[in-house]
Amino acid sequence: MTRPVAVAITGGIGAGKSEALAAFRRHGAATVSSDEIVHELLRTPEVKQAVVARLGQGIVAPDGQLDRAAIATIVFNDPEALTWLEALLHPLVSAEYLRWREQLGALEHAPAVCVTEVPLLYESGGEVRFDKVVVITAAEDVRRSRSEVATADREQWLLPDGEKAARADYVFANDGSLDELDAFVRSVMDDLTG
Repeated sequence: MTRPVAVAITGGIGAGKSEALAAFRRHGAATVSSDEIVHELLRTPEVKQAVVARLGQGIVAPDGQLDRAAIATIVFNDPEALTWLEALLHPLVSAEYLRWREQLGALEHAPAVCVTEVPLLYESGGEVRFDKVVVITAAEDVRRSRSEVATADREQWLLPDGEKAARADYVFANDGSLDELDAFVRSVMDDLTG
């Protein structure tokens, strides 16, 4: 069984992690987003019940699903609630992407590279589960213009970009065009598969 090279993408809010993940997919990598995994986990009865029990009925949307915006409002204003939620979700997310990687490795034609977008990679100690780390950065004004959520209250929980970049295998300042980001991703894929 040949395991794909496991790559994590991380970076600040609005830096362009999702665009980088899409570029890796275009260049032949198998990809998954931790946010997608969290979204699925929040739909499972066990996780949903635990989150509602801790954060209250106010986080349940009219359709019966959990309201992620309501959860974010609570946890980003209550450090204890954030710590609790991360302790609940991070091990489950890690287990899920490790299972996904194992499944990829078992394929007859396994991809050479698999990439996971992990916003809190260094903050959660998750970098030990990956062969390589890609950090996507962008100037603060650029990140704010790209993000649909307020970044200031959430950024306080994140390591500074400089510290992430110093620990990464690849770093890209995503202040330019999508073509420039795509060219960077292509060069990383060439390096990993060359």
